[in-house]
Amino acid sequence: MQPIKEVNFDRVYDAPIDQVWKAWTECDQLKQWWGPNGVAIPECELELRVGGKFYIVMEAGEAMGSYKGTKWPMLAHFTAVEPKKRLTYTAKAWTEGKNQNEETQIDQITDIIFSEENGKTRIKLRAAINKVGPGAKMAVEGMQYGFAQQLEKLAGFLRN
Repeated sequence: MQPIKEVNFDRVYDAPIDQVWKAWTECDQLKQWWGPNGVAIPECELELRVGGKFYIVMEAGEAMGSYKGTKWPMLAHFTAVEPKKRLTYTAKAWTEGKNQNEETQIDQITDIIFSEENGKTRIKLRAAINKVGPGAKMAVEGMQYGFAQQLEKLAGFLRN
């Protein structure tokens, strides 16, 4: 099946692979950089194993204007967990308070490959949307931009 939309990123971080892996796999760290600009992460649960749950909620802040206070939960399950090598998960995301089964739901698969290069870490990220509700089309259009902001926030987090 062809995805509705797919984005791919290849980025090198000036940080050791242990540090980058922890940033992706520990809730206290994920909460500090996950999501596009202007969101906070009030909730995060992560069971780092195949079949394990990954639940995270993004909440729009002041900078998002009329969206302020809107919450976008994501419930995922890991399909691959290879420490410091690969994370893959299937996910459903939606807008809280809306008909999460249809109207605002996005179904996607995200695959992140980690590799070490001279003390730095390369990640290759692929996200493919396979289903989208009619109320989530704007989110799909902004997917490339949102992931780019998120990966830039990760770079800033790793520098601190």
